[in-house]
Amino acid sequence: MSKIRVYELAKELGISSKKLIALLKDEFDVVVKNHMSVIEDEDAELIKELLQDSSKDDNEKECENIVDEYEKIAEEEVVNLAKKNKKKKNTDNKSNKANKDNISLNSDEVSDIIEVDETITVSDLASKLHQPIADVIKNLMLSGVMAAINQEINFEIAEKVAQKYNVELVKKEEDLDDRLAEEAQEHEEDDDANKVKRPPIITVMGHVDHGKTSLLDAIRKSRVTSSEAGGITQHIGAYTVRLNDEKITFLDTPGHEAFTAMRARGAQITDIVILVVAADDGIMPQTVEAINHCKAANVPVIVAINKIDRPGANIDRVKQELTEYGLVAEDWGGDTICVPVSAKTHEGIDNLLEMVLLTAEMLELKANPSRKANGTVVEAQLDKGRGAVATLLVQNGTLHSGDSIIVGSTYGRIRAMFSDSHKKIKNAGPSIPVEILGLSEVPEAGDRFHVVKDEKTARQMAEARKQKVREDNLNSSHRVSLEDFYNQIREGTVKELTIIVKADVQGSVEAIKSSLEKLSTDDVKVRVIHGAVGAITETDVTLATASNAVIIGFNVRPDSKAVSAADKEGVDIKTYRVIYEAIEDIKSAMIGMLEPEYKEVIVGKAEVRETYKISSVGTIAGCYVLDGKINRNNDIRVIRDGIVILEGKLSSLKRFKDDVKEVNAGYECGLTIEKFNDIKIGDVIESYTMQEIVRKEL
Repeated sequence: MSKIRVYELAKELGISSKKLIALLKDEFDVVVKNHMSVIEDEDAELIKELLQDSSKDDNEKECENIVDEYEKIAEEEVVNLAKKNKKKKNTDNKSNKANKDNISLNSDEVSDIIEVDETITVSDLASKLHQPIADVIKNLMLSGVMAAINQEINFEIAEKVAQKYNVELVKKEEDLDDRLAEEAQEHEEDDDANKVKRPPIITVMGHVDHGKTSLLDAIRKSRVTSSEAGGITQHIGAYTVRLNDEKITFLDTPGHEAFTAMRARGAQITDIVILVVAADDGIMPQTVEAINHCKAANVPVIVAINKIDRPGANIDRVKQELTEYGLVAEDWGGDTICVPVSAKTHEGIDNLLEMVLLTAEMLELKANPSRKANGTVVEAQLDKGRGAVATLLVQNGTLHSGDSIIVGSTYGRIRAMFSDSHKKIKNAGPSIPVEILGLSEVPEAGDRFHVVKDEKTARQMAEARKQKVREDNLNSSHRVSLEDFYNQIREGTVKELTIIVKADVQGSVEAIKSSLEKLSTDDVKVRVIHGAVGAITETDVTLATASNAVIIGFNVRPDSKAVSAADKEGVDIKTYRVIYEAIEDIKSAMIGMLEPEYKEVIVGKAEVRETYKISSVGTIAGCYVLDGKINRNNDIRVIRDGIVILEGKLSSLKRFKDDVKEVNAGYECGLTIEKFNDIKIGDVIESYTMQEIVRKEL
């Protein structure tokens, strides 16, 4: 027995699928799920016979009613709306008006189901419905909506109008980011043929006072020549220099913090890093941090040994120290380029730039200037006179003034574009930094930008991304943590546990790094990407965010900025007093046996402002409570310069002469610590409790 689909039968009957589905249920007691469901031919014939006469009468009556209503509406209003459009549109309207008596509601002339976007213009809707524009405007007016031909209406309004023509509208459920990916894919086919050499993008890093800024100034003064080559303005954050008709782009945001913050947002824009090391000072803590950040990002490093004009300069000592961190100079048999330079005398500057170009040549940096542009936001700000101002670094394609772009979750049309010398330009190719105006909001540094076909598409994409961000925040899953590490191994989401180690002394750092890396197995690798002495800082959390790492602190504590950043980014921070506890926790996490029973809760912090020594009592600390509250019965720890020097209990807590149980933030107090008198001004007393938590099953 043959069957027919609901939408096909609805088309034959000249009614909507929704109306037919309701009719089947109410009149024939036949329940169908949707327009794609099938019914028996016998039932279909019965329905046709029943509805044939009444449907014909209704259609004729409905047509007469619409013509009558149309004549009652003041035609002048419709014509006036149409006259606001182009002459071509007006010609179409006159033709449509002349044929108004031939308006047909026969569903055979229109599609039963039409897909549309979230919004649609009146003219596009009329085109999809195969109806005169004036008639669609009339129906909008009957619905209480005054809309011109080129005005956009939302899906709900369009759906009501379509129902009057027995047409069912369906909202497109297209992923706008997928559309962007498809557009990019269209250009990938001709990328190999159209790719040309592009300038390298350089970031300068190093320790404080080792000459990063001086080196950049020296490069700028010696190589930034004509206005075409580019000057430097402090607000744009990037500039271009020339050497032998070759361009090099420098990011004027040196330092590992900016470098890693951008990488944490998915922006891998640096091709080469110049690591500045002072010849008279050698490797310092920030130098080590910069090396580790570069290794984590897998970016080539060129070492600029600066200050060779100083009396105490020792180039060989710097090279020797570099070998301890896996950077072996070329003349010592390694693959790291080391260039002696002097920012003061400009000695070696040309050689350094030549080495940059040589490294860039080995990397074969290419881009396709003929495609739509994409790249990264270097920095952005809100200017009172100009609105949202963003510095973009074009990484592929060519950016033109007037292009519509989407930047992260914001969008806009480029109203004006300026070079690094603040001259107005019309286009910018790969690796060229530009400052643009015209964005709807201020984007974040590190946000990616793409050129799209029009501003409407950009706006839709931005709204979709904002919605996705809101959903991700509601359903956010934390980054890798020791508690759920074993689950992630089993699910295949992680194959490597990345760790950052901070300790009170260098010996502990090396011991923990060595012990943890020995825990690696064939299935899971433990990798320590950074180890240093000192308190856990916001920079460590930023690196952990970019590398999806766990931070382990030994005898050190995170500062307040690090704690808030870790909470915001979902970074796991673990602190220990015994090395073996850290090793056992990592080992247990790898085999799925970790069972944390307590969680440390910081109750309050107080700073020691004065000390008093009394022979019969000991040392009394006069403190000011910074935040939270200090409780007499809570455990405390004494922190000096970010390092824990004692964990213990309070023996007394007073306000003036009275013993008290607790002291809140903003008040002063006096306290003594059990069996400890070596309290100094500037120490921080941290009060905490251990809260029992319920362990989730693995």
